[in-house]
Amino acid sequence: MNHPDVANDVRSRLALALDVDDLVEAGRLGRRMLPWFSVAKVGLELFSASGPEAVGAFVDQGYEVFLDLKLHDIPTTVGKAAKVLGSLGVSYVTVHSSGGIDMLAAAVDGLNEGASAAGLTPPMVLAVTVLTSDLEAPGSLLQERLGYAVEADCGGVVCAASDLAEVSLVAPELLAVVPGIRPEGVVANDQGRPATPREAIKQGAGILVIGRAVTASSEPEEAASNIAAEVAEAI
Repeated sequence: MNHPDVANDVRSRLALALDVDDLVEAGRLGRRMLPWFSVAKVGLELFSASGPEAVGAFVDQGYEVFLDLKLHDIPTTVGKAAKVLGSLGVSYVTVHSSGGIDMLAAAVDGLNEGASAAGLTPPMVLAVTVLTSDLEAPGSLLQERLGYAVEADCGGVVCAASDLAEVSLVAPELLAVVPGIRPEGVVANDQGRPATPREAIKQGAGILVIGRAVTASSEPEEAASNIAAEVAEAI
């Protein structure tokens, strides 16, 4: 099933952002891109359109599913929602670190509980540190939120490539998931702090989230191949 030219250690570093509102379209895209990506990111738009069905569709295709819902509410509510999400078979769930330690810990506990009840491996909580579109956030905010993630037993964080050095310093044990990846020559859109795949991997990124650089390309397979080749050179 895997593309003969793409090693699994490259595919495991690449997440495909399925930022569309139609599960049929997303599914078609998923099938096309499976040779290059091992993680499918289901965000608010697709989850709002299709709900848990979207998760099942990509698990069935052979992906690990990264559910990017950025949970943020009182700890009890987040814990209850996380328990439901933990039973769906997802591998990663995003939670806003600005909600604090108790809220992050509630998400971790809820996911563990939901997954255990369903006989599944618990998903990893990815604490969203500072949005890549936020250019004004002080450095101390990142440090504080990394501390929350460690304290709450999150497995990873979502951060900009420009924050990777700080993550390596403060919380090297956390998986760093990096959006805002743009190969050279690809427009940055609304990402305020983009980086090339090579730069991000070299700086310590664990997983790169790739969206429009591939999905909006006139030649998605070629764009994906180029990104995979850059990652292969950098790891």
